[in-house]
Amino acid sequence: MPDKKVTIIGSGFAGLSAACFMAKAGWQVTVLEKHDIPGGRARQMKAAGFTFDMGPSWYWMPDVFEHFFNSFGKTVADYYTLLRLNPSYRVYWEDSFSDIPADYDNFRQLFEDIEPGSGQQLDKFLDEAAYKYKVGVQKLVFKPGQSLAEFLDWQLVTGVFRLDVFNSIKKHVSKHFTHPALQQLMEFPVLFLGALPEKTPALYSLMNYADIKGGTWYPAKGMYCIVEGMFSLAKELGVHFEFNQDVQQILIEKGKATGIITHNTNTQSTHQFEADVIIAGADYHHVETKLLPPAYRSYSDKYWDKRVMAPSCLIYYVGLNKKLKNILHHTLYFDTSFKVHGKEIYETKEWPVNPLFYVSATSVTDETAAPPGCENLFFLIPVATGLTDDSEELRERYFDMIVTRMEQRTGESIKDSIVYYKSYAQSNFIEDYNAFKGNAYGLANTLLQTAILKPSCRSKKVSNLFYTGQLTVPGPGVPPSLISGEVVAKEVVKAFG
Repeated sequence: MPDKKVTIIGSGFAGLSAACFMAKAGWQVTVLEKHDIPGGRARQMKAAGFTFDMGPSWYWMPDVFEHFFNSFGKTVADYYTLLRLNPSYRVYWEDSFSDIPADYDNFRQLFEDIEPGSGQQLDKFLDEAAYKYKVGVQKLVFKPGQSLAEFLDWQLVTGVFRLDVFNSIKKHVSKHFTHPALQQLMEFPVLFLGALPEKTPALYSLMNYADIKGGTWYPAKGMYCIVEGMFSLAKELGVHFEFNQDVQQILIEKGKATGIITHNTNTQSTHQFEADVIIAGADYHHVETKLLPPAYRSYSDKYWDKRVMAPSCLIYYVGLNKKLKNILHHTLYFDTSFKVHGKEIYETKEWPVNPLFYVSATSVTDETAAPPGCENLFFLIPVATGLTDDSEELRERYFDMIVTRMEQRTGESIKDSIVYYKSYAQSNFIEDYNAFKGNAYGLANTLLQTAILKPSCRSKKVSNLFYTGQLTVPGPGVPPSLISGEVVAKEVVKAFG
């Protein structure tokens, strides 16, 4: 029996990853989860015969998932089956649409058709992006951000200008492409990183490489299969899970965490869990401001108020009693102003007037996602964090707005076929995940919030308290969350053996 105990708060991707790596290192691991199933923001919901992934729906960077399972002598295929989508997704423009092919030669031809000569520019753009992906994913994102000395790596130092950290993705894209549709297509992956393209480092063109070269995939039977796979692996490694445990307080004695007090939401009872080390995979701000005594907080309220957050979301889970003829698995509706909506998210921070939105129709690929002859739809509108009014009336108004646009673009009726509807917005993110300002994706990946400039993965005031997830290194997204769990586990082992 391992003699060192680590307790992990939260069973999202980062928490599950940290749990597996800590168990592999020989620690006794207990995971405390507020809900009755693992997954955090990537939970699954079943209703009226439909199965919905509640959070992430894009599967990019398959090499990161493979790396995770390979670390334990396993492969992705041991836990779930991957299907590559082709077309990868559809994009609706103001007066047309483009299906994005999975094959690179076809993708390149699409660019040529829209802007003659852009195929050669695409080759050059992706050659640069490949370097950023290799160095960024293999080196930068695995840094714990504890010291500048971590970045005294010859490849990082000599390649700093090739990494484009001081240039914006907007300038970088416009240097290669002039057609607005191509610019939007290359800028859209950074929309969820937390800043306008003109304020996001061009380093993140690595996301374009992940999209175009790495491909868009779907785990058969849904994204929750990843959670189930990681959960199964964790149990194989001896990790113990306690569900329905809402953490109320971290106990501190002389600058050291000694335990955690929880409220069991099923039995309405109080429990205490001891630990030699605590890893918080819950919302960083919530842990700091609600679970720790003021004297042991690493960051002030002023610090948090100045953080730039990635977007929140207005989400709809919808079931139809019929199949739609003219849809793909993923569809982006860029038929309104990308620039205006971006400013509403990141600058004016207001509800959008005419938003961009995204639709995932998993039942196009996966017959288990909906009853026979039915369609499973997931609508998402990215919105600013910190918005206060997300009443049901407001949600219904936006739903009517985007479904009307979808009906117009696809030429099919939707509203008269809805048999299941559920909305999810900022107040739900706060209630379910204690999300700071109702964020959905965490901390923005701006230049001033990168690496050592992010909230530290180790507490500055509590010697045995660590953090993982989308508010610390390396940042928002599912692949970064898997990496975050590995990074923090290595830091714990380095500090405590």
